[in-house]
Amino acid sequence: MELRTNGERAELVGPDDRVIDPAVLDVPAELTTALDEWAQVVAAMQRADAPEDASAAVLVSRRGMQLADRLSAVLETTVSYHDPLTGEVLFVDAAPPSPASALPAPEPTPWLTGLTVSALMAVVTITAVLTLAITLNETSGLLAIGANIVVTAGLAPSVWLARRVLIWRWVAFGVASGLALGWIALIFVLL
Repeated sequence: MELRTNGERAELVGPDDRVIDPAVLDVPAELTTALDEWAQVVAAMQRADAPEDASAAVLVSRRGMQLADRLSAVLETTVSYHDPLTGEVLFVDAAPPSPASALPAPEPTPWLTGLTVSALMAVVTITAVLTLAITLNETSGLLAIGANIVVTAGLAPSVWLARRVLIWRWVAFGVASGLALGWIALIFVLL
């Protein structure tokens, strides 16, 4: 299979010099469109008699090579690329598909360790929040509520950002649980 241009159209030519329609080969529509756009740029450059060493010509040749590479991957075969500006013929081999087993298997979620860390962080957080609330409640109940608001507002952004980080999500879950339990316990402290 060879990729070349004919006027403002990209052509795929088989071994018997017969032009093959990309739709017959199940080439994606966006790749077919990209090939035709590339061919139109090549035709415009040929009409303008642009010099071969111009940076635009190098970019157009490189784009054609990239499209040939994509075409080779889609068709899973070697594609020869006939550079319309330089006349070179280059061969692009289809990249072998990577086996699924080459991807690393996701690690199992450490539930026991994670929940232990979450429980410890909840205990530390609720202890700190309650100690502050009990101490400030001796002065004023509104001061205890204000302190709880300040602590919650201060920790909320950090908890929100850490909720998706693999290890820190357990700490974030524990702190969030401790804050929620601290608000419930504040009701009993104020009574």
